[in-house]
Amino acid sequence: MTVQSATAEHQVTLIPGDGIGPEITRVVVRILEATGVKFRWEESLAGAEAYERYKEYIPKELYLSIDRNRVALKGPVTTPIGGGFTSINVTLRKYFELYANFRPIQNLPGLPTHYPGIDLLIIRENTEGEYVGIEHEVVPGVVESIKIITAKASTRIAEFAFAYARQHGRKKIHSIHKANIMKMSDGLFLRCARDVAKKYPDIVYGEHLVDNTCMQLVTNPYQYDMLLLENLYGDIISDLCAAFVGGLGLVPGANLGEDCAIFEAVHGSAPDIAGKNIANPTALLQSGVLMLHHIGETDAANRLHRAIEKVYESKQSLTRDVGGTAGTNEFGDAVIAALEN
Repeated sequence: MTVQSATAEHQVTLIPGDGIGPEITRVVVRILEATGVKFRWEESLAGAEAYERYKEYIPKELYLSIDRNRVALKGPVTTPIGGGFTSINVTLRKYFELYANFRPIQNLPGLPTHYPGIDLLIIRENTEGEYVGIEHEVVPGVVESIKIITAKASTRIAEFAFAYARQHGRKKIHSIHKANIMKMSDGLFLRCARDVAKKYPDIVYGEHLVDNTCMQLVTNPYQYDMLLLENLYGDIISDLCAAFVGGLGLVPGANLGEDCAIFEAVHGSAPDIAGKNIANPTALLQSGVLMLHHIGETDAANRLHRAIEKVYESKQSLTRDVGGTAGTNEFGDAVIAALEN
């Protein structure tokens, strides 16, 4: 994932988000700075708070900031459901051509789940499929939504997945599809994946129907190593897999392009618990670990990853959602203490 080398100071766009976003972002920034890595944070609004202030969900200043810095860390944001503005996340991914959604799914030590020892990697095409947002009303009561699949984007995401697998010692990739029904669109996605797979004979390649994959995952997730998916399927299955390790509040997310990346918490903004010092910052913090790897700060990334594991293993300073009694800030203090020991 690394596309930059370590420098004296890293300029990063910081998007606190809505609801619990600002408070978990503050804690994560404090922890990231405690690694010793030097940052220059450029804060920008997005979501409901941005709309209140600028009458835009994504202000021009945010686009300009990410364009300058090419790296962003983003808390959860609120997007209207049903009508109004399209997804903020989807808009940013398309605008900056962040074609690869990268979701590692791994257990945290000391946290009991029904599926111990999970190590899955979800690679999702991030720019097309049903999420291109081409919809219109044909006649009253009939809406048409268009799915776009291109050879360029399908080949690009497959190349990303196979290259990552070889570089990081992953052994197996499954393409997930519904080509038995969507023969042309999903069929094209599969043909591109097969063509790329031929260049990587050291990687075992397989294909599963998306509905069967859901059943296979809850029956035996250990049969999978990496999953390669179109946009919609990847969105659904990555959330399903997050449940194996404790939910969306724990897993990181990265949106990667050729020279730009946004690292984000993939859970919601949870306005009902905002400002109460009870939100769990783990998902955004783990996204911060991915960001450290991306900017070439590998040692800091590894140290922070170990510190998070120490806190979970000790069970002393965990937030309420994972069985503890600590607050957001107390969890952050514990991770910083673990970093220093």
